[in-house]
Amino acid sequence: MAVHLKRAYEPASPADGKRYLVDRLWPRGVRREDLRLDAWLKELAPSTELRRWFGHDPARWQEFRQRYQEELRRPEAASVLARLAREAKDETVTLVFGAKDVRHNDAVVLKETIEEAARA
Repeated sequence: MAVHLKRAYEPASPADGKRYLVDRLWPRGVRREDLRLDAWLKELAPSTELRRWFGHDPARWQEFRQRYQEELRRPEAASVLARLAREAKDETVTLVFGAKDVRHNDAVVLKETIEEAARA
């Protein structure tokens, strides 16, 4: 099983496998063709309200994680998560995100959730 995280500002690589943008907003200054995405999974991104509330404030990280995990239980997100978990069992999946903070962002929570689902 392989789920990787990669900032949108890093170059794509064949080792990335399937590449999915998991942010609701397109990364600033990045051309679509440069990302070489397999899909843009907006339905997995945190809601606009949650994203704005969090504001990438590390002091809000734990609560953000809990709220975002609740959002990921919505039916429209759960079906996409299940598909990604199946893919991750057999091939490399890379979650692409735009945040500067590589430890406190939605892709980190999403990676953990996919890995957990793939092990189940």
